[in-house]
Amino acid sequence: MSTNPLRLFATRLLAWFDRHGRHDLPWQHPRNAYRVWLSETMLQQTQVAVVVPYFVRFVAAMPDIATLAAAPLDDVLALWSGLGYYSRARRLQETARICMRDHAGELPRDFDALLALPGIGRSTAGAVLALAHGLPHPILDGNVRRVLCRHRGIHGWPGSAATQKSLWKIAEQELPATRIADYTQALMDLGATVCTPARPDCATCPLRTDCIGLRDGTVDRLPERRPSKSLPEREVHALVVRDRDGRVLLQRRPPVGVWASLWSLPETQTVDEARFWLQRLADADAFEALPMIRHTFSHFRLRIHPLLWRDARMREAIGDTGDLRWQAADRLVEVALPAPVRRLLEELR
Repeated sequence: MSTNPLRLFATRLLAWFDRHGRHDLPWQHPRNAYRVWLSETMLQQTQVAVVVPYFVRFVAAMPDIATLAAAPLDDVLALWSGLGYYSRARRLQETARICMRDHAGELPRDFDALLALPGIGRSTAGAVLALAHGLPHPILDGNVRRVLCRHRGIHGWPGSAATQKSLWKIAEQELPATRIADYTQALMDLGATVCTPARPDCATCPLRTDCIGLRDGTVDRLPERRPSKSLPEREVHALVVRDRDGRVLLQRRPPVGVWASLWSLPETQTVDEARFWLQRLADADAFEALPMIRHTFSHFRLRIHPLLWRDARMREAIGDTGDLRWQAADRLVEVALPAPVRRLLEELR
């Protein structure tokens, strides 16, 4: 706990939060462990404005751990579709099933037991315990890292082990003795609304009087960026196969790798492979090459070359039980599709 009376870090932050903090986020009413965990998982690498409608839709369909654990994976992924980083959704369900089996259908209140669950790291575990139960555990999400780096003048990329160690030590030191849940939310809110990545509003920040970044003129340079590295590029050809009813042919992706277990368009490496793949299944006229799509992942850049076949006539019926299925163009929301594939198909409508 912070013992320096001159800093009053938490006191100033809580006073600001009472007047300017966010008090109407959907996961705050009610603020239980399941809703906090779900929101924190969705908010990883995703902004609040994007997450809110997904969260509302998700909890309406799956209001508790038991429902999530029992749901078909396709339903979970469909609700997640568009948020990206789909491993988060798969780990959510895996954790829900472990909780049903080992923790009486609840997220454990013990930090180590919570940390042992799939997809729950130190910051998420701290957020669940602090926000849902008021227990004194720090968090270190992107917003909090930015606030602490600027306020304490911490240099170095926040993802490095040394910088992480320093930030966790500060986060633990500044925990107040009371109002842990409000303090935790206040830190996140300050980073999201005042101490923003670009054009921070330092004039209204409650911590400005002893902010080292503001004093030294380094606010715009903190936190330091990750050392740059060149990303490799990959190319694929995506088969957009439509029948006379306007349905599109989808293929289930493998259970591991990029977009694991999602429905997507069949892919090949070359145009000739695309023709051969389709000729085995259907009679189809000449294809139309559509504009290339670029999509960037954390570890590579993907260039997608869509090839459109219209009025394809399958030689055998395709049901919905295997790795191939027809999907009506006006019912794409029912399946989990990668974001660039969904945008392409929506545009073709």
